[in-house]
Formats: sequence, C-alpha cells, structure tokens
Amino acid sequence: MDERASRRVTTLASHLACGDRVNVHRNPTAGFATRFGDLFKRDAIDAPKGSVVLAPDVADALRRGSPVVALESTIISHGMPYPDNLTMAREVEAIVRKNGATPATIAIIDGVPRVGLTDDQLVQLASLGPSALKVSRRDVAHCIAKGATGATTVSATMLLAHAAGISVFVTGGVGGVHREGHNTLDVSADLTELGRTPVCVVCAGAKSVLDIPRTLEYLETQGVCVAGFGVDEFPAFFTRKSGVNAPCRVDTPREAAAVVKAGRVMGLGGTVLAVPIPAEHEADGATSERAIERALAEASEEGISGNACTPFLLKRIRELTGGKSLVSNVALVKNNARVGALVAVELAGLDSRNEER
Repeated sequence: MDERASRRVTTLASHLACGDRVNVHRNPTAGFATRFGDLFKRDAIDAPKGSVVLAPDVADALRRGSPVVALESTIISHGMPYPDNLTMAREVEAIVRKNGATPATIAIIDGVPRVGLTDDQLVQLASLGPSALKVSRRDVAHCIAKGATGATTVSATMLLAHAAGISVFVTGGVGGVHREGHNTLDVSADLTELGRTPVCVVCAGAKSVLDIPRTLEYLETQGVCVAGFGVDEFPAFFTRKSGVNAPCRVDTPREAAAVVKAGRVMGLGGTVLAVPIPAEHEADGATSERAIERALAEASEEGISGNACTPFLLKRIRELTGGKSLVSNVALVKNNARVGALVAVELAGLDSRNEER
C-alpha cells in the first residue's frame, strides 16, 4: 500500500475503531475536506451540519483498503422515471458487489451528506424523483443548511467521494459544454471538478445532446486525462462513436487503474474513463440524432436552460424514441458499473502491493 493510502486507512481505522467522528483534516487524501473542515461520522445522530456520514460497509471497506465505487444519485432522481430508477439503482449496486467492490451511492438526505445509502434511502430518493434537489458543487452548502434532500450530480459526487477517500466513481455520462455553449457559457461544473478533484469517472462518454468536440477541448484545458476504454473514438452515451478521437486509450482495468494511480501520485486532477455502450444495446444512431435535434429545438422554444436542460432532453428523447433510449441508458450504466468495479479492484491491488502498474 502506498504511503498516502496507508495514512488514509490508518486514520480511518483509528477513529472508527473508537466510534469517534473522523476529522478529515487528518485525512491526507481529502483536499476538499481540508478546505471546508467537514467531519466524517458513521452515525447521523447529532451529526453537525457539514458532517459526512459513511455507511458501515463503506467505512469498513475504506478502513481495510478494499475497493469502493462511488455512485451518483441524480441519475436516480432526475434521470429515469419511477420505479425504473429504483430497479436500476439496486441492480447497479449488485453489479458492483458481484465484481468485487463495495458500492457507495452518494446523496444528501435531510441535510446530511451520505456516502453509502440504505435501501430505504434509495426508495426515498427514487420516489421523490425530480422533487429532490439537483445538487451540484454549487448547491451542496445550501442543501445542507436547508436540511433538504438532494441528489448529487457528477461534480458533487466527486467532491464527496474524494472527501471520503474514494478514487473510482461510476455514472452514466459526464456533463459537458452545451450546444451553443460558446455563446451562452453553459458549461457543466463536472468539467471544472474533473480538473481539480482526483477521482476517476467511469462513464459512457458525454451525453450526445452536448457539444462533444468543445467538451473535450475544455477537458484538455482543465488538464483532465480522458481515456477510451478499449476504443480509440470517444463514445457519445447512446452511441459508441462521436466522430472525435479520445486523447488516449487503455484496454484493461489494470491499465486504467495504473493511469489513475499515476495521476494521484503526481497530484493531478481527475480522469475520465470513457466506456462505450455495449454494441447490442446501442441506440440506432439516426433515430437518436433526430430525437436529440427535436428535443433541443423544443428546449430552446420553451426557454429551458441550466441544470433543468439535461433532464428535459433525456425525458423527451426517451419519449421520442418510444422508450428505446431508456433501455440503452440502463444497459450502459450497468456496463459502466462492471468496468468501474474491476478498475477499483485493480487500483486497490496496486495500492496493497505498493505497485505503480
């Protein structure tokens, strides 16, 4: 185990063993925590605002240096209708476990940031749907202060995952530069978070409703390593090809883990591991593109923008494709969960053996 990981595990173990809250100022991997002074607790009882509660299985896995995979929650509340969202959330967690890692779905429940949810909390979030707050980095403090329940986006999930010492995070697709973003400056906070937070985001590329060439340019400006997993071309969520090459390629979970570890050792930011949707579940490209163009036009006509834009577009695309896009969405998330778990297992192995690759 490398020195940083060893110190992290020792810190967690010493505090969790005595049942005290963990002051993350003492966690050398928690850059966010050292700036904001958050505290970790295993129990939400009497947790002060700003505390991060670790589920018992997540805390135990981190203490032992075992692989943990963070999962976002906006895909549950805003990405799919109920009860498909609940079924998907449960199945994705099961896939992570089957492939050797501990899942840690992240959300803010009644004002308490949680790393790892109970099944009842998954039900609560899935049932709320879009009524739950959509929480980006910008919204974390407000959601906590209000005592509200919020689903975390990629940026907020990265933030809390890193604070907990989790290096691998699985989602559907990463945010990006919106079409016409060069005029509107509508650029997802996911991209700046990737530039500052050392977490590997395993995704099916950027959602095809975005401006993918500009998204990759922005990630390059932020110094983010973007790797295609087994492919040269950057995938576009519903489709395996975007017409734009990924800056680099890895072919195995071990290679991906080595990239993540190298970036961590060098003190760099995050990594995008772009995993193409399985070919058998790829949505028909022409049908998807027609649906995307129509949904974009409707969003413009209705004045929909900001963080309401992507949920609206995905809903309309689902409707316009007769539900085929939902099937594809679930399939790609499950595939990402499998790959992410395997990467986390390999990364934990590199750490435990103090190897670089």
